[in-house]
Amino acid sequence: MNGLNCEAAGREPQRRARLVIAGTGSGSGKTTVTLGLMQAFARQGLTVQGFKCGPDYIDPAYHSAVTGRPSRNLDSWMTSSAYLQEYFLRASADADLSVIEGVMGLYDGKDDTALTGSTAEIALLTDSPVVLVVDVRSMGRSAAAIVLGFMQLEPQVRIAAVIVNRCGSVGHYRMVKAAIEAACGIPVIGWLPRDGGLVVPERHLGLLPAVERGELAPLFGHCADVLAQGTDLERLLELAAAAPALPYPPEAGPAVGLALPEAVEPAAPAPVIAVARDAAFNFYYADNLELLTRAGARLVAFSPLSGEGIPPEADGIYLGGGFPEEFAAEIAANSLFLSGLRSAAAAGMPLYAECGGYMVLARSLTDRAGAVHEMAGILPAHTRMLDRRAALGYREVTALQDSLLLKRGERLRGHEFHYSVMNYVEGEPQAFAYESKGRAGSQPEGYISGNIMAAYAHIHLASCPSAAGRLVAACRRYHQQKLLVDTGP
Repeated sequence: MNGLNCEAAGREPQRRARLVIAGTGSGSGKTTVTLGLMQAFARQGLTVQGFKCGPDYIDPAYHSAVTGRPSRNLDSWMTSSAYLQEYFLRASADADLSVIEGVMGLYDGKDDTALTGSTAEIALLTDSPVVLVVDVRSMGRSAAAIVLGFMQLEPQVRIAAVIVNRCGSVGHYRMVKAAIEAACGIPVIGWLPRDGGLVVPERHLGLLPAVERGELAPLFGHCADVLAQGTDLERLLELAAAAPALPYPPEAGPAVGLALPEAVEPAAPAPVIAVARDAAFNFYYADNLELLTRAGARLVAFSPLSGEGIPPEADGIYLGGGFPEEFAAEIAANSLFLSGLRSAAAAGMPLYAECGGYMVLARSLTDRAGAVHEMAGILPAHTRMLDRRAALGYREVTALQDSLLLKRGERLRGHEFHYSVMNYVEGEPQAFAYESKGRAGSQPEGYISGNIMAAYAHIHLASCPSAAGRLVAACRRYHQQKLLVDTGP
């Protein structure tokens, strides 16, 4: 069942066995079903590639733990249709099965009356069969009305099967199965009982270290056991394998962000970008890192939580998101890391940070308990954690001046999610990086000074074709400056 390699296959249509796991709404059980199916199929010896609709990064961490492969985000608003289609084909090329987990309810997205940013849109763009997860607590034939409504709202979305969740008994399952199949003409292919052991913990950032330590492995295994017992896995594989072949390249034209934005001389050195990767810094869109590599960079990971400093070969630094507030004491104690950031900034090394990385560049971080922890002190600001969420949602950011990623007036798309606020010191100079636009309106955001650029928004480099190449070019210039200094008189 292995997929064909896109580049090797040229422009021939590509076959990919694939399923979208969607829910009627948040909390319907789609994550439980997704993880259970991934593990169950992996136990059969299949190579399973996980995908997540939208900008989320907690569910992809679950997927990666279960499949042993990096999960990928598919976001039709932050990127483009052509980019998403090409990226899906490329990322699934060596997998036997792709499982795409939806976001919220099947039709929930950025727009109230359209499919933009929804699971349904991803299903259409990837021409994938949808398995709808329905919570059937306290209902019988009414479950059929729910499924029928989902089928009729957007008939072009192909709902191929149903899995019912939280059944009270085998008899309850048989009742709703008969009702749905009679009214809707699609199979109810599996079920899960009401089982407190199947509940995925409420999603929060602190779960990621637990995932990395393997603490949720028993839960994932239990999900697989229950799914395997109550679900027709062979029929699901047949549905996945019957998915239509996909054109390559996508019919919509060249994928955004794939062509290198600036010519790279064959003899040009590959600048090294140091990427912080550990339990405190772990939110990176996989394709952001790939786009930097394709633009000519060599990425080197390092762990501030392990006591490491900036790698000596670094020509640039990328501090991604995460939750440094959970490890503020450890970060504050790593003088090698913090002093390295200060030295790099003073030397003019390109330094890009977002969300958690942005927080670490401030002078201090006050955690939820009120403890104040010294940070790098590169930004004239102090970060303070709140008990409530400070920001959530998509962002379109417009550069207020030339920067590491953008020319003035250029735009990037991304997502913002944090519980902290950045308080700049009154009277000290500050230049905002972006004008950030979300549902609530626009406001200036972030910080820029020389080769330092930092903000809360988690941007997607594919939303601006030149952004990755521009950052790599800045790192290459810094590398060349270092060579001149090293070989000078």
